[in-house]
Amino acid sequence: MIAVTEGRSPAGRDQDRVTLDRAELARLREAVDEGARSDREKSIKIDALGARNVRLAELLKDSRDQLRTLKGEVERLGTPPSTYGVVLKDPTDPDTAEVMAAGRRMRLTLAPGVDASDLTAGVTVRLNEAMTVVEASAELPVTGVTAVFRDVLADGERARVVMGNDEEHIVHLSAGLRGGRTATRPAPVRPGDAVLVDPKSAVAFEVVPKAEVDELLLEEIPMVDYSDIGGLGPQIEQIRDAIELPFIHHDLYREFHLSPPKGVLLYGPPGCGKTLIAKAVAHSLARAAAQSRGEDVTDGRYPNSYFLSIKGPELLNKYVGETERHIRAIFERAREKATEGNPVIVFFDEMDSIFRTRGSGVSSDMETTIVPQLLAEIDGVEDLRNVIVIGASNREDMIDPAILRPGRLDLKIRIDRPDRDAAGDILAKYITPDLRFDPSEIGTTGQDHVREIISRILDRLYTRDESTTYVHLVYASGRRASLYLADLTSGAMLRNIVDRAKKLAIKDIVHGSGQGLTTDDFLDAVDAEFAENTDLPNTSNPQEWARLSGVRGERVVEVSVPRREEDL
Repeated sequence: MIAVTEGRSPAGRDQDRVTLDRAELARLREAVDEGARSDREKSIKIDALGARNVRLAELLKDSRDQLRTLKGEVERLGTPPSTYGVVLKDPTDPDTAEVMAAGRRMRLTLAPGVDASDLTAGVTVRLNEAMTVVEASAELPVTGVTAVFRDVLADGERARVVMGNDEEHIVHLSAGLRGGRTATRPAPVRPGDAVLVDPKSAVAFEVVPKAEVDELLLEEIPMVDYSDIGGLGPQIEQIRDAIELPFIHHDLYREFHLSPPKGVLLYGPPGCGKTLIAKAVAHSLARAAAQSRGEDVTDGRYPNSYFLSIKGPELLNKYVGETERHIRAIFERAREKATEGNPVIVFFDEMDSIFRTRGSGVSSDMETTIVPQLLAEIDGVEDLRNVIVIGASNREDMIDPAILRPGRLDLKIRIDRPDRDAAGDILAKYITPDLRFDPSEIGTTGQDHVREIISRILDRLYTRDESTTYVHLVYASGRRASLYLADLTSGAMLRNIVDRAKKLAIKDIVHGSGQGLTTDDFLDAVDAEFAENTDLPNTSNPQEWARLSGVRGERVVEVSVPRREEDL
């Protein structure tokens, strides 16, 4: 190429140099491009290697965590088993505790960090293999046997209980069951309560509610006032003199050496207000007690007075001794409340169903043990002037005479069926001017209209003719008599008549045929009540009708139902 260049003209040589420069430039460009491609490939490889390192680091971390978890599981599985025990008594020193574990009574050392003040009687503790207390638990055992609590021993830490086989046992009381009662703090456990007992450690842990007893007791004071009761003014005055006077003026009774009555029997036909009077007595007595203590009675609630209401049939239990135990529990509850100076009403409804005459053969022989139990409990309240027993019965003749003698249920008050005036007083409690009456019937004043309605109802109820004849009776002497609707009227029936009339008025309003209560609604309600009761008379037991007739000393030998026009 040099030779060629030397033989050429200057222009040719310049052209050759340009060609060479271009070739060199192309080579250099190619070299540069190849280097750039190599750098990009290296960068991609570096990035890929970095991502791989990150994944490897995460995998190593997960593997390390799994190894640590597995190591903990291995250590846990290799840990010796723990033993649990129950503290028997409060520790006397900060380093040891008396514990029942695996059926053995032991004094064990406390591990560091375990506070001796937390180890009260009944507390569950965890023990290591060296039998050292390492942890205390506040949770109570959930299983065990139930026992009936009797009383606390003199040391205050043990108690007498009765197990299922009627054997008495001495057990330790947990901290939650210890302590006395005050006016503001009820006793943790009461005689007659069911308690959970661990038979191995002999510790009573907690009170187990027993529905069959608790459901019998209504301790709240009923919101019933004497003003809510109609037609029983003389009976209310009689029971107030017997119960409230001794409580309010007990100093005068003591000065005159006069003891208040222990109990009252309210007897008479059903639905005439016996239960209502008992509730009103409890309410009035509670109010008097609150006022004597200077408490605020504007809200109508009296937390320091109690009304124990017991339904006779619900008290019965098929198991031998259970009914007697329930009676004991009821009076123990009454004594407990009364010791705080609070008035307590113990009300037995349907008393004849459980305290029947012994040896009557009307029921089983259970009354031979139940009646003496009640007598013993009534005799036991003589030192507690704040406990009053009230019984209610439709069959006072079936109650054991020992219960009714003076010194027990001293006062007997008959709650009879209402006469016309008493029925009017009862109806005035339910038919008031504020009810919604039909505007077409209301005159100048609503009160006059109410009196007119009550008068019309009474005329219908107390009319004695064939239309209101209930049954015909024939006595052993040959005398004949009839029972009319008026002879079977009760406070419950009068209230039911008013409720029937209200339902008729509501039905008319719904159908658009009326705007409120009318006189015809009440009269139709009376007729409906009578028609319903005419289907109920029982002619198989004439003596029951002798009681309803109110004639004593005569025996009914025949009962017949009059024929109605609708029966023809």
